[in-house]
Amino acid sequence: MKSLRIATRESPLALWQAEFIRDELLRHHQSLSVELIGMTTKGDQWLASPLSEVGGKGLFIKELEQAMLSDRADIAVHSMKDLPAVLSPEFILPVIAFRADQRDVLVSPLGGLDDLPEGAHVGSSSLRRQAQLLSYRPDLRMSSIRGNVGTRLGKLDSGEYDAIVLAAAGLQRLGLNRADVSPIPIEICLPAPGQGALGVECVANSPALELLRPLMDANTDRCVRAERGVSAGLGADCALPVAAQGVLTETAEISLSALVADASGQRILRAQGLGKEPEAVAAEVVNQLYAAGAQEVLDSIRHIN
Repeated sequence: MKSLRIATRESPLALWQAEFIRDELLRHHQSLSVELIGMTTKGDQWLASPLSEVGGKGLFIKELEQAMLSDRADIAVHSMKDLPAVLSPEFILPVIAFRADQRDVLVSPLGGLDDLPEGAHVGSSSLRRQAQLLSYRPDLRMSSIRGNVGTRLGKLDSGEYDAIVLAAAGLQRLGLNRADVSPIPIEICLPAPGQGALGVECVANSPALELLRPLMDANTDRCVRAERGVSAGLGADCALPVAAQGVLTETAEISLSALVADASGQRILRAQGLGKEPEAVAAEVVNQLYAAGAQEVLDSIRHIN
């Protein structure tokens, strides 16, 4: 291939991610021509309701996938935490790479999580974040917040919220070095599967596969596959408070931590596994969660939604 077309959403963060992959491709293939194809997805348009009520994270990729199926684009770039755990069979993820800070951060003029006054109003688009923060601070008033990073920060700055929760990686990639950002410890808020990592999606047997090969980060790939294995094993989507983090040990094993929470954060089930193979360690952790009562917790959340 002499040219490559990248399908991307048009938010500033999505464009940064696509431009990063473009630059990496050009670094490895100097003669390649790369074009960005900007698109607006239903997830970008439907901002009035929480994602769990309007179709989940798949709303952010349907138009990009249609562009690849109709040969209007060759690849699509995603933040891995925003990608459904199971893709349609026509598509593959040949590249999972470039992991940044996996943590969530609190953005607030009032300080960190422990500094917020009783009953503070906190905005988060994620039930995973809401449940874990309520487990730590049951007094907080959590509500949904939608829109891109800039829109959410604008709502905070206008006084609509006392604090909001965002992914550290997104702020870092956009160069938003605000003084009112406080990282939330992993022990308080375990990240979403794939958080901080970028992924490249394409159709199976795409001619772009050979071009993409140098971009793969094998260590990140193993950890993210284990994390996504937890989501897949639990049948989880963005409507479910599921978290997972894989970390490589000195012996190159994957240490996988995961949890399932109810919507209130009053019940949190945790599990840990250790192993070489991502799928095997994910299955071990999923079995632990089911043995601890994950099905009951998941069913209660699905009933609410």
